[in-house]
Amino acid sequence: MPLIRFDLIEGRTENELKQLLDVSHRAVVKAFGVPERDRYQIVTQHPANELIIEDTGLGFERSRNVVIVSVTSTQRSDKQKKDFYHLLVQGLGEECGIEPNDIMISMVTNGAADWSFGFGEAQFLTGKL
Repeated sequence: MPLIRFDLIEGRTENELKQLLDVSHRAVVKAFGVPERDRYQIVTQHPANELIIEDTGLGFERSRNVVIVSVTSTQRSDKQKKDFYHLLVQGLGEECGIEPNDIMISMVTNGAADWSFGFGEAQFLTGKL
């Protein structure tokens, strides 16, 4: 945990996707202090006409490299969120060549009772996590 979903325009290679996921995971580990094997990532690729990602009136353009990152997590501090945003954008730029204007991030928070990692148990509530 957290669970991270990536929506992007189809066409990236397997290696490009792996690099994107690896960079993102390093940002999660560093910003949120989660264990290395606390990794839950889902990629969905779309035809270009299925993604409309504008700028909320901020005056910048997006390219075909746009990546929408949706993070579902238990509560994180504002500092942790800001650190994650910065580390993710920096890493994706340096290692994947994705421009900062092509990265949109959304955080959704929930509580301990909202997670079951398997076996029909709420591990945060049972004390296993």
